[in-house]
Amino acid sequence: MVTEQQKAFYEQTGYLVLPQLFSKEETTAFIEHFMRLREQGEHPGDFSGIDLTSTDPLKRYPRMIHMHRWDEISLRWMLDQRLGEAMSALLGKLPYAVQTMLYFKPAGARGQALHQDQYYLRVQPGTCIAAWMALDDCDEENGCMQVVPGSHTWPVLCATVADTTQSFTDVTVPLPEGTPVTPVIMKGGDVLFFNGQLVHGSYPNQSQDRFRRALIGHYIVGDAQAVARYYHPALCFDGSMVDLNVSEDGGPCGVWRDLPDGTAELEMANRAWAPVRE
Repeated sequence: MVTEQQKAFYEQTGYLVLPQLFSKEETTAFIEHFMRLREQGEHPGDFSGIDLTSTDPLKRYPRMIHMHRWDEISLRWMLDQRLGEAMSALLGKLPYAVQTMLYFKPAGARGQALHQDQYYLRVQPGTCIAAWMALDDCDEENGCMQVVPGSHTWPVLCATVADTTQSFTDVTVPLPEGTPVTPVIMKGGDVLFFNGQLVHGSYPNQSQDRFRRALIGHYIVGDAQAVARYYHPALCFDGSMVDLNVSEDGGPCGVWRDLPDGTAELEMANRAWAPVRE
């Protein structure tokens, strides 16, 4: 599933896209399933409450978190053999599964400022890895993922204030001047794997009518002994629970922030908060 060349690319850059890991039929079924769940109303773990009258698209389609704890389809995806085999090849060992998320990101929605997942998960020892599955085709217009290649070798950086007209979270990480930020263009069914130290995020969805939905799993290295409390219980790929210690600090992957008071419309990429694009 993962070639030696792909493994070398991951080790060098901190990320790798495996194209069409899931079929078009599977991807369409996921879209239909999660849109149906979202239309049913609020669920445990929702990032914010639903407000169908809000001018903020993310209040109409808030992201779902930890769906695997109550939704069988999410659990099966998180523990899918294809994901396990890919990460085993990249890490040398099968990881533990700790989180699922579904980002809807409709047209006009804010992105998420550049960050590192390990800032939230606090895995000890080692780090986490994400499996980020595109449900829609993702490009720069609808706010595809942006990464800083090679930043997986950096330590966890201290956070600074983010622009909440562009990001639904209010923290970001500082980058050295001139650091390139690279868009990751993907098709529905592709899966992006990336190291927990990798700096990544996304710009707002500037399209008129396109979603940028993504199904995401967070995993931790198979010899980890601790992770932040928010991510317990950890699961093996056979579905059994793993007894891990609790890391101090950490928390949910991003804290929701409403648009600043008085902001009637989103200010799009003319006020982009990420520094340099490659």
